[in-house]
Amino acid sequence: MAPRANWKGFLKVSEVTCPVALYTAASTSERISFHVLNRKTGHRIRRQFIDSDTGKPVERDGQVKGYEIGSGDYVILDPEEVASAVPESDKTLSVSAFVGCDEIDDVYFDKPYYLAPADPHAEEAFVLIREGMRAKKVAALAQTVLFRRLRTVLIRAHEAGMIATTLNFDYEVRSAEDAFSEVPEFKIKGEMLDLAKHIIKTKAGRFDPSTFDDRYEAALAQLVKAKAEGRKIEPRKLPRREKVVDLMAALRESARITQADTRTSIPRKRKPTAALKRKAAPARRKAG
Repeated sequence: MAPRANWKGFLKVSEVTCPVALYTAASTSERISFHVLNRKTGHRIRRQFIDSDTGKPVERDGQVKGYEIGSGDYVILDPEEVASAVPESDKTLSVSAFVGCDEIDDVYFDKPYYLAPADPHAEEAFVLIREGMRAKKVAALAQTVLFRRLRTVLIRAHEAGMIATTLNFDYEVRSAEDAFSEVPEFKIKGEMLDLAKHIIKTKAGRFDPSTFDDRYEAALAQLVKAKAEGRKIEPRKLPRREKVVDLMAALRESARITQADTRTSIPRKRKPTAALKRKAAPARRKAG
C-alpha cells in the first residue's frame, strides 16, 4: 500500500513543470507513548483549559489566541484573523537557484521528506530534473507554502527519487559564537596529536543506521512488559563516573586498547599441522 502524501503540488524548474508529492521521511510515531491516568481509578484524564482568574473551565468556542504585549496585557486575534496571515499558495515548488550539495550548513536542516512524482505522466520530467542535479552535483533551493508557512526547501537527488528538506529560518538558528565563546585555544601537536590520529584511524568505520540502538525505547518496552506480567522492577545501578586526570595517559591507554581490539578482530592464518599437511598432500599411486 502506497504511503499517504503530506503535500501535493508541482516542481518547477524554469519552464519544466511536473506534479510531485511529499512523503514523511522520518517519523516518531512508532515510539512508545503513554496516556495520563488517574492513579486511584485507572481512568484516563481529560485535559481542560481553565481561566487563570476565575478557575472555571473555558469551552472551545470561548477560546481565542492572544499575544502578550505587556504584563497581563494581550492583543486578541480571532481564528479568521490568524488565518488571514497564512500566505496564499499556488502549490508550486519553484526552484530559485541551484547550489553545491555541501554549500548549506547542516544546522539549517529541519525535516526531510521524500519527493516523488505524483502522476505517471510526470515521471520523465521528474527523472530529467533529478539526473541533471545528480550529474552537476548540485541541490535545488525552492520555496512554497507548507503547513501554513512559506518554507524554503533544499531538494537533492536520492536513489530513485529526491529528498526535500525544509530549512530553518535564519532567526531560528542561534549563533555558534555564543556556544563556543568560552572554549579556549590549544596548540595540539607532537605525540598527543599522533596518538589522537592513531585512535581515529583504528576506529574508522562506515555509517550504518541499522546498528543504532534506541536504548531508552528498548528499556521502556521491557519495563512495560515486566509490569504487565507482574514481575518486580529492579532499580537501575548508576554507572560510576571516572574523572580523567592525565590526558596524555588516557590517550596512550586508548591507543593500546584500540590496537589490541584490532589484533583480536583480524583472524590470522594458522600454520598447517603435520596431520593437515598429510591430509592435503596429493595421493601417490602405488607402483604396479
